Amino acid sequence: MILLRNLRWVWLSLAIVFLDRATKAWIDSQTSETWRHEVIPNFFYLVHTRNPGVAFSLFAGSSSAFLRVGLIIGAIAIIAIIAWLLVASKILSPLSAAGLALLLGGATGNVTDRILHGAVTDFIEVFLGSYRWPAFNVADSAITIGAVLLILDVLFTRQHHLASK
Repeated sequence: MILLRNLRWVWLSLAIVFLDRATKAWIDSQTSETWRHEVIPNFFYLVHTRNPGVAFSLFAGSSSAFLRVGLIIGAIAIIAIIAWLLVASKILSPLSAAGLALLLGGATGNVTDRILHGAVTDFIEVFLGSYRWPAFNVADSAITIGAVLLILDVLFTRQHHLASK
């Protein structure tokens, strides 16, 4: 029964994977790498970049096959853990379930890109004043939102639940 209740969140993960793959496929098919288009001047740009590293382009300069394989294996292990937590957890609030589903979808989208292309396609770039946020994609956004939801659940929902007892 718990399995069926928690499986309903998998649709969110699948939607993220689909949206991530579709947007990356569009960028790959319609633009060339290094393409850049200003959407909102000095704030929002569409770009076409590839990140062979991890978040914020860490290790992007490395051409090590060992690093690439390690990143793929690490991501698959994390995906398996998140999927298990999402499906098997007996006490999962809707906020945590949504957070885990977003993490699962984002991680799956990015590891798929890494497996297929050896790097993750990024296409959104934001400037805040003179600060340029590293380029990101739908999967990265889902991961960030999912992490925020989990943090909010830990900080507020659980404390409120404990205080009401």
